Amino acid sequence: MTDPISHFGRKVQIESANRQSVAKGEPRALAPASQEATRSAAPATDELRLSKVAQQVMQEPEFDRAKVEAIKTAIQQGQYPVDSRRIAENFVAIEKMIKG
Repeated sequence: MTDPISHFGRKVQIESANRQSVAKGEPRALAPASQEATRSAAPATDELRLSKVAQQVMQEPEFDRAKVEAIKTAIQQGQYPVDSRRIAENFVAIEKMIKG
């Protein structure tokens, strides 16, 4: 019995015939009608296409690696200046954004 919407029964018949022919050593071939039934029963796939600008952004980092390395080295050597007042003000600003 074949489901008229999904062609489920037909697909099972086709797969069964293919398995039998493979077991006999015959090459696997689909009839045009069976190919159409398989295509209509196959799920649609989504495709993501990025614009050229998005592709470029994904490939190139937007930060200065040399500057990052210089800051890392200064922190490790204890020579990086820290403005505690500025850090505290930024924490207060963040707290206001979260609460308000």
